[in-house]
Parts: sequence; structure tokens; C-alpha cells
Amino acid sequence: MEISDKRAEIAVIGLGNAGLPLAAVIADRGMAVLGVDINEERCRQINQGANPIPEEKGLGELIAQHGGRSLIATTDFEDARGCKSFIVIVPLLVDESNHPDFSIMDKALQSLGRILKKGDLVVLETTFPPGTTSGRVRRLLCESSGLAEGEFFLAYSPERIMTGYSISRLREFPKVIGGADEESGLVAYQLYRQFISNLHLVSSASVAEMTKVMEGCYRDVNIALANELYKICQDLGVDFFEAREMACHQFCHIHLPSTGVGGHCIPVYPWFLIKEMERREAFDKCRLLHTSRIINDDMIHYWAERILLQCLRINKPLSDIKICIKGITFRAGVREFYHSRNLALAKLLCDRGLNVYVADPLLDESEVAARGFRSINPDEADLVFDPFQLSFEPGRASQD
Repeated sequence: MEISDKRAEIAVIGLGNAGLPLAAVIADRGMAVLGVDINEERCRQINQGANPIPEEKGLGELIAQHGGRSLIATTDFEDARGCKSFIVIVPLLVDESNHPDFSIMDKALQSLGRILKKGDLVVLETTFPPGTTSGRVRRLLCESSGLAEGEFFLAYSPERIMTGYSISRLREFPKVIGGADEESGLVAYQLYRQFISNLHLVSSASVAEMTKVMEGCYRDVNIALANELYKICQDLGVDFFEAREMACHQFCHIHLPSTGVGGHCIPVYPWFLIKEMERREAFDKCRLLHTSRIINDDMIHYWAERILLQCLRINKPLSDIKICIKGITFRAGVREFYHSRNLALAKLLCDRGLNVYVADPLLDESEVAARGFRSINPDEADLVFDPFQLSFEPGRASQD
């Protein structure tokens, strides 16, 4: 079906792990959607009804039903010129110094600006430092479109999905939306309520931006607390998990310990506030956030020492002990490596000269090799460490 055969009501800019589920949910509510993405192969798959994110539950059925029909994907922004509403959800990364890298977003906004018309609505869903929508985004759209402030509507509604559960999150989880001005907020709210059932209008785009950043900071700080408590329990000979079970109730929720914090969200968002406070030389206002980042990133060193101690209990030369890391993605069940502390742990062990192998149920041998590791059957290892369960298992090889 040609794009011109059916007028799209909404354009979703960016068909990644967040944008594609959103576009599919919108299409499933009976609205024609045009998806714009730079990935030609992904667009081809969607238009043929094939799901490019197979681990996303429920997405395959929606793509099979709507792909190439009410949901059409394209690489050309010009195809979206007839749309009146644009939802932008492209990546915002951080650089080596943990400053936000707006390069992908800026390019998308400049391309969008060239087709933006008076009276159009733009809603951003990418997680931003508070103030970005009303500042940087509005300025770029005005510059690239030639429109003045107030000639188009601008709002922000942070994605609140979880990879693997995006469809259910979009349909059930509370979602907030706020405008760069009051009228924009109301216009955006009226659009979103057509496909988001649990929607809450807040007073401004900055409040909506801060809502999402706060969530990431909360998780990061509480995981750091869990990691600290876990290490203390190990020194005191206390069963952390039993103590945690008894400590958690409606007024106290202790998170689970880990090898650190990975993914696109939690290890990134605290830096938005840390860097802004550093820019203002208000260092005393981000101590907890900064300390939590250090604690969580340093957990790979803690676990490397634990693994080494386990190796010393095996009656073999250290260089001969085969260590199996059972999973190197950033989260169980997700085929992604962004800020993966499990991958970082495996690399750290290799750098220390240990004999490291990987067994990951999500990856084949070539994919493991592409990350610089050798594959192994856990039974053939001397020591198996599961970073998702934080557990050690003796391999069969250590008993030979």
C-alpha cells in the first residue's frame, strides 16, 4: 500500500524500542499512523507485517495486523508533511563525560522543522533534562521551520515503558503530559487520551520532564542502597534476602542488589541533574545522586573480587580455571548491551588475566564472539556466575 493511499493522522518519529510499540498501540485504536525511521530494513519489515523486536510481548500481533495498513513506516520525512501531529521519540545518549548528547535529537528536530506547519502539534517522549522542551526543542523547531513561538503546539509526555512489557505499560501504566504553554498542554492531552487510557495532564512540560528523571534517580539511589546493604550483610554474615523480605512493607521498599545498573534509563538520567548542578556550581545539591552513580558502577569490582575468591577455592592453577558468566546483556530477557554492567564485569575479569567464557541464552556463539568472548556450556566450566541471580555454581569441570 502506498503512503498516499491513506492519510496518516499522526507521525511517530523514531521506531525503536519505545517508538514502535507506541505507533502500534495508536494504530490499534483505529488511527492511521506514519512512522519515520532512518533504518530502511526496519521500515521494510514493518510494512510487510513483520516484527523487528520479537522479544516485545504482544507487538508481533499488532504489527501483523496493522503493519503496511494503518501503520506505515518510511525513511523520508517528506512523507509526513500532511500529518498534523508529530510524536518524537529518538535516542538521547550521554557522552564519555556523561553530558547529554543531543546530536540525534537535533537532527530529527531540524528535519521535522522543514515540514512543520502552523497549527501542528509536536510532542516529545524522549527523556530530557528538565527545561529542554521549552528551551532547546522549541528554539530548534522555530529556527528550522521559520515559525514563531505560539504558531505551533508543543508538549512533552515521557515514555514510561519497560522493554519486553511496552504494550501493557502503554495500555495500563499511568502516563503524564504537559505543554510548553497551557494551550499546548490541553491540545496534546486531547490527542493522547484517544490512545492512552491512564493519562494525567500536568502544569508544564518541565514538570513532565522532571517526573521521568525523578523516577530514574529514585531507582538508581535505591539500588545503590541495596548494593551497600548487601555488602554489609555479607561482612556481618546476615542473609540479605531474608532480612529484605521482612524489612519491605508499605512504608519501606528495599530494591534488589545487582552487578550495577545498566540500560538506557536509570544509569543515564541522574547525570542530567548532576551535570546541571555542576554547571551552576551547586555541587552540594547532587551529592547523593553522584555517590549512587559511583556505588553502582563500582559493583563490578566487588563482584570481580568475589569471583576471584571463589576461584581460589578450586584446586587448579588460576590460569586454568574456566569462569562462565551466565549472561552479559544489561537485563535478563533483553538482547541489549547499553551500559551493561554484566558485560563490563566480564571485560574486567578478562583484563585481570582470568580465563573468562560466556553463556547467554539470548545470544549465539557468533554474537558472543562479536563482543570479544568465547562461548561455553556452563557444565564445561569450573565456576559459573549468574549476574542476574547473583549466584555461584560449581561447574562440572571443577569436579573432574
